[in-house]
Amino acid sequence: MKTILAAVAALSLAGAARAEVVDQSPQGFESLHTLTIAAPPAKVRAATLEVGRWWSSAHSWSGDARNLSIDLATGCFCEKLKDGFVRHMTVVYAGENALRLSGALGPLQFTGASGHMAFNFKAGADPNTTVLTVTYDVGGYAKGGLAEQWAKPVDGVIGEQV
Repeated sequence: MKTILAAVAALSLAGAARAEVVDQSPQGFESLHTLTIAAPPAKVRAATLEVGRWWSSAHSWSGDARNLSIDLATGCFCEKLKDGFVRHMTVVYAGENALRLSGALGPLQFTGASGHMAFNFKAGADPNTTVLTVTYDVGGYAKGGLAEQWAKPVDGVIGEQV
């Protein structure tokens, strides 16, 4: 699994990752990913903000993840395009131990769905490790059923990133 911390080459996974769709209904679903990283929470949080270094180019609109950025001042998780930009999500909270974003990623933008993504950075038993929990709750409407059509593919894409 690709690590969110490719942005900090010295960091490595300290334990196994866990990923799953933990809840789903006709109205939506929740994807949960948890992993332990051999770095303190502040370093993991800083690397998370360098989204262009760890997000897969295959899951970007421009085809180049280096065009992605998270700007806390403007709240924009955005991507530069040749003819403009796309706002993938909006930062709604940026704290020392958590980052929360709101919005529909990728093809979900073409549905009546919206989502809430949370990154939680908790010190592990060893203070030089971080338990990173990433959740993406998606709700709304999509043809064919939101959870039925999108839960597994979205969970897979999130899993590729973390």
